[in-house]
Amino acid sequence: MLGPVKRSRRVRWAVPAGVVVVIGGVMAGSLITDAQAAPALPARTPAQLLAEVAGSSTVPPLTGTVVETASLGLPSLPDTGGSSATSPTSLLTGSHTVKVWYASAQRFRLAIPGSLTETDVIRDGSTAWLWQSAANTVTKFSVPAHSSQPVPQTAPLTPQQAAQQVLAKVGPTTAVSVQSNVMVAGQAAYELVLAPKDSRSLVGQVRIAVDGANGVPLRLEVLARGATSPAFQVGYTSIAFVTPASADLNFTPPPGAKVSQADMSGGQQQGAAPDASTIGSGWLTVVDLPSTGLTSGPSTAPVSVNGGSGESSALLHTLLSSAAKVSGSWGSGRLLRTSLVSVLITDSGRMFAGAVQPSVLYAAASQAAAGK
Repeated sequence: MLGPVKRSRRVRWAVPAGVVVVIGGVMAGSLITDAQAAPALPARTPAQLLAEVAGSSTVPPLTGTVVETASLGLPSLPDTGGSSATSPTSLLTGSHTVKVWYASAQRFRLAIPGSLTETDVIRDGSTAWLWQSAANTVTKFSVPAHSSQPVPQTAPLTPQQAAQQVLAKVGPTTAVSVQSNVMVAGQAAYELVLAPKDSRSLVGQVRIAVDGANGVPLRLEVLARGATSPAFQVGYTSIAFVTPASADLNFTPPPGAKVSQADMSGGQQQGAAPDASTIGSGWLTVVDLPSTGLTSGPSTAPVSVNGGSGESSALLHTLLSSAAKVSGSWGSGRLLRTSLVSVLITDSGRMFAGAVQPSVLYAAASQAAAGK
């Protein structure tokens, strides 16, 4: 049994939302390394560290730089000429840097530099801003006062966000342990290790480095099953637990910027896929996009995406060209497999994605078809 189908209006992007969401929840890479010897810290049990990370929503003020790297074994993706660090192609490959200024869950700024561009996400109480310098556009969001969610989510995750997403999967199906202490961004940290017990999960281990003094996640790595190095990583390369200067947190739309407004009170984020849902739970979660408007078709056929950008269409065309033809009781389509992610696109235009064996996607496709 895969478990219930859960509708969600918080899945990032319409296409390729399935891939991005799965990767957003299970991340890894290899650019942030530990050269120092294991530091001495007071002993902590796995249960104690889990409790610390779960309570890390009360993060102390800090400033720092986060690097996210992805090496997922995807085919060579198209160069569309785009420069956005938050585009679908960009988030699926390479390395990305995020500057962080954090005063509280309601007051922070994330800056994502690109090639001669920058994308900023700023929250100031009940107002959030998304500024994209390439087009000089600003979106102003009204955010519920009680919300602690760092919206809008168009940026790579911070280590804290990634850790919270992964912890939602911890349960009886997870083996939890503590490995040797590590140094991350000059901070002594514990290494909490989560390992799915179910072999149908493509995730071998998730390693979370937890700051020894503040209990803040400093780095999250994901290793595919059987791998010895991460496939995705997000972590601080520098960090200081100090209150950011007001000038770093304030934002005024630059001259000439095109400003639009959006309301986050309904729960849907900019670019979200209203039809997206999840099937299953924990490590076997599958994202279901029932109305992407694309079909698997012949590998040389152009890909059509409802409401998708030219970059999204080019990306999907490349992925489909490298995918294998598959069929079963659920129907037929194409399957893309990497060490960490499986994506099934059916001939009827439905997409299923997860960090799971293909058999789990096929079961999800059958369940979705039966639920029509």
